Amino acid sequence: LLQQLSLLLPALALALGPAAAGGSRRLPALEALGEAEELAEELWGAGLPGDLPELEPECRQLLADFAEGSAALTGCLGRSARPVRLCQACYRHYRHLLAQYGNIAHAVGNSSESHNCAKSILTSDRLQIVVTLSEFFNETWEAANCPNCLKNNSEGLSNSTVEFLDLFNKSLTCFEHNLQGQTIHLSPNNYTEVCKNCNETYKMLNDLYNNLQRMNRQGGESGHSAHLCIDVEDAMNITRKLWSRTFNCSVPCSDTVPVIAVSSFILFLPIVFYLSSFLHSKQKKRILILPKRIQSNASLVNIQEKYS
Repeated sequence: LLQQLSLLLPALALALGPAAAGGSRRLPALEALGEAEELAEELWGAGLPGDLPELEPECRQLLADFAEGSAALTGCLGRSARPVRLCQACYRHYRHLLAQYGNIAHAVGNSSESHNCAKSILTSDRLQIVVTLSEFFNETWEAANCPNCLKNNSEGLSNSTVEFLDLFNKSLTCFEHNLQGQTIHLSPNNYTEVCKNCNETYKMLNDLYNNLQRMNRQGGESGHSAHLCIDVEDAMNITRKLWSRTFNCSVPCSDTVPVIAVSSFILFLPIVFYLSSFLHSKQKKRILILPKRIQSNASLVNIQEKYS
């Protein structure tokens, strides 16, 4: 380092010396200035005395691992954005990134002079890139309600989610199978074969989704009382739009008879009320009450007529 500095000083003297040296020496001075700049960059890369300490090798490796995990999770989220498959496709990447962040938060250098990796990587600057990235991934994961599709330790998809996705794939397969070879012969709004042949599969899928919603409100497998995960919600929305809007199908309600009975009873209540009022009410006749004087005169008249 001292040898390099001894070379740097004459170069700087030539570059920054007064103009009295003459115009013929300006060109060599500019060349010397370029050499001085290159030499300064080399010295900066080697680390000047008093420079900020470099990361420990183990801390640098932890940071590189977190960067690779962040890139892998970001790529998975981007590829799974449409149709939404975030939870089922990226839960391994998310678990791996959580583990890498935990390694940084609890890692300490081995040597006595080494810096704490957590302090050096997480809180040594105002921007705190690693912390910001970790918070972004956590907020995205929670907003998607992915824990409600996974087992308690996020080791894989829950049994109910696997069952739902299996029925969802069967429904799409049924739609595709009944559409093949028919679009040419049928009008765009006539999908009777799809409605007839896929009705049972769609009804099972719809019932399962309603049951999962009911379970989730009460706290289901994952223990999170919230909405279903975005994968299940998006899959059901797609299926319902295809069934009702594209194919113009309808699902017969299993409670049709009770609904009709209750509706008829409610509509019949006014008729019963007015009929009962008409039958059981008494039409009271007006009874004229005569004054006492008129009553006494009438009785005398009756007596005279009797004895006359």
